[in-house]
Amino acid sequence: MAFFKEVVSYSSSGSRGTGADRKDNGMQTTAPTQLIGEHPLIQRVQNLIRRVAATDATVLILGESGTGKELVARAVHAASRRADRPFIPVNCGAIPADLLESEMFGHEKGSFTGAIGSRAGMFQLANGGTIFLDEISEMSPVLQVKLLRVLQDKEVRPVGSDRAIKVDVRVIAATNKDLALQVERGLFREDLFYRLEVIPITLPPLRERRSDIPLLVKHFLDRHNQKRSDLKVTITEEAMVHLWEYDWPGNVRELENLLERLVILSEDGVVRIENLPPNIRSFISEKKIPRPVMTDEGLDLTNAVEEFENRLIEEALRRTKGNKQAAARLLGLKRTTLVAKLRRRRGGVAAAGGMTAV
Repeated sequence: MAFFKEVVSYSSSGSRGTGADRKDNGMQTTAPTQLIGEHPLIQRVQNLIRRVAATDATVLILGESGTGKELVARAVHAASRRADRPFIPVNCGAIPADLLESEMFGHEKGSFTGAIGSRAGMFQLANGGTIFLDEISEMSPVLQVKLLRVLQDKEVRPVGSDRAIKVDVRVIAATNKDLALQVERGLFREDLFYRLEVIPITLPPLRERRSDIPLLVKHFLDRHNQKRSDLKVTITEEAMVHLWEYDWPGNVRELENLLERLVILSEDGVVRIENLPPNIRSFISEKKIPRPVMTDEGLDLTNAVEEFENRLIEEALRRTKGNKQAAARLLGLKRTTLVAKLRRRRGGVAAAGGMTAV
């Protein structure tokens, strides 16, 4: 609880990293690589980043929009032996399909209308470093075949060229879609999927690591307070509770964008409940402990009891600002019993996805 109160009343003085990912379509090679969070799910991601960074294995990052997939890719690159070489992000969903091949592999002069000169592609520019293929699920089937060949042969063939060029590039891909399901539906090549999924990393949505919200709020307030010279914006404890309770469909990016707006628009330097958007205020007012309903088909009592228990635990942690001792007291449990229940819940999340649920 002391930490929670520190967050809502601190005076700005923190790092300038970011917990949200950036959608860069250009060839920016430097950006923050700090992954903000102390939740066990994020600690697993951090540990996995350290392990895979020591290799050149292909990585597939999975997660909802706004969870920080590019940030993880940059962190892997920054911790690898390729850190002093280029990091090239390519948004496969932002570049028209008929231009993506040329952007990735380059082209020769006269290979198509408008090709007035030869041009190196992203893979050549990333030579010795890392290429990050974001929104890989949006890649056309034809280009999927050519990417598979690059991964197999470690060489690219520019558009209009009769020669292949060797490249030494680590490939990291990312998507917010279920690629396995895309494979089942015939929308993504199975062989390419397995080539990319050598090391899968799944990022949890923000609603599954609520205890990191105060850390992220403090971090982003500090980041955006540095852009104001007249005052430093803080947040009330009541407003922080609303941010804790909200489900954040846009994840960390949504949280950062909100805090940037609140800092810019603040007139007195204090964020209160009434300053929060209507969707957050209404979400909290309507959020209640679920009531199991007996239908004609019956009721899964075990699941209903587990859901009810989980919601009560979340409510107790919210009221005590994450203090497990106080939450256990509210629930009439020993602290060790509460901690064991929390571990079982987290373990269930990890077990459900195997290695990808990190």
